[in-house]
Amino acid sequence: MTQPLVQVHDLARTFDVSPPLLNRIIEGKGRVLLHAVDGVSFEIEKGRTLALVGESGCGKSTVAKLLVGLYEPTRGSVTFDGKDAHTAYRSGDRVLRQRIQMIFQDPYASLNPRWTVEKIVGEPLTEHRIITNAAQLKDRVTTLLSSVGLGAQDLEKYPHQFSGGQRQRISIARALATQPEFLVCDEPTSALDVSVQAQVLNIMKDLQREFGLTYLFISHNLAVVRHVSDQVGVMYLGRIVELADKQQLFATPQHPYTRMLLEAIPKMHATGKSRTPVQGEVPNPLNPPGGCAFNPRCPLANDRCRSERPALIELRGVRVACHAVEEGRA
Repeated sequence: MTQPLVQVHDLARTFDVSPPLLNRIIEGKGRVLLHAVDGVSFEIEKGRTLALVGESGCGKSTVAKLLVGLYEPTRGSVTFDGKDAHTAYRSGDRVLRQRIQMIFQDPYASLNPRWTVEKIVGEPLTEHRIITNAAQLKDRVTTLLSSVGLGAQDLEKYPHQFSGGQRQRISIARALATQPEFLVCDEPTSALDVSVQAQVLNIMKDLQREFGLTYLFISHNLAVVRHVSDQVGVMYLGRIVELADKQQLFATPQHPYTRMLLEAIPKMHATGKSRTPVQGEVPNPLNPPGGCAFNPRCPLANDRCRSERPALIELRGVRVACHAVEEGRA
């Protein structure tokens, strides 16, 4: 059986958000730790898309930054094509950097406003010394822009001369410059209008088919996830609570949180019917509840849920972390 391209095992990242030492001494308080990601595990097959979904603050973007080496993990590992990614990052492995790229959420903030499009898209090529000849670089950048629906007439323009959707296309072209195999997409369409979102998503799907790209797609929009993903992981307060194939997750969601998210989606055939809003608030991540983190909002919570944290186990072809599902109460 072919080894997955990306393997993430027990990945965690803790941030020290303590007040300054002098304040802690005067006030008699200890250190404050934020467990942004707390034991996340998943695999992505080559050429496929795993989507991570969840409410804001659940740790999706932190997972993305851990995978591309912007953060060091507190524990756990990221394996890419059989190689420990963070060991390679620390050793300055440029080849791995070329094979893994990222598309950021905000196309307004991720492009240098003082650079032309030619310099923005060409930067990875010059930084990795892939192309040093100016004429060849211009030809390569023109080809990259063409692949995302832009043209040679855009080379000398600046980011402020483009719409939001066009800026995100420039970001995608820049990410493709080193011919990567794995793209980490951190909510690449959330800052765009709905009609523009569809255009960008279709471009990403076309590029995946053309180049055999593997995606980690991060979003809070389940309608977008249904369009682009092969597998879906649902995150809550730093942990994955359900991981399943797309069709199975949308048809028969197991975890109460997943069901709550899906019930809140508007449905064409349910016009006029009341929808169930997502109940309650996400707990304070600095002081999470004991046991299952979802128990204060869960209608199926019992004493075991409040005292024992559920492990992510495989049940009926789905990986789920829920005592109610395990006991047959869901």
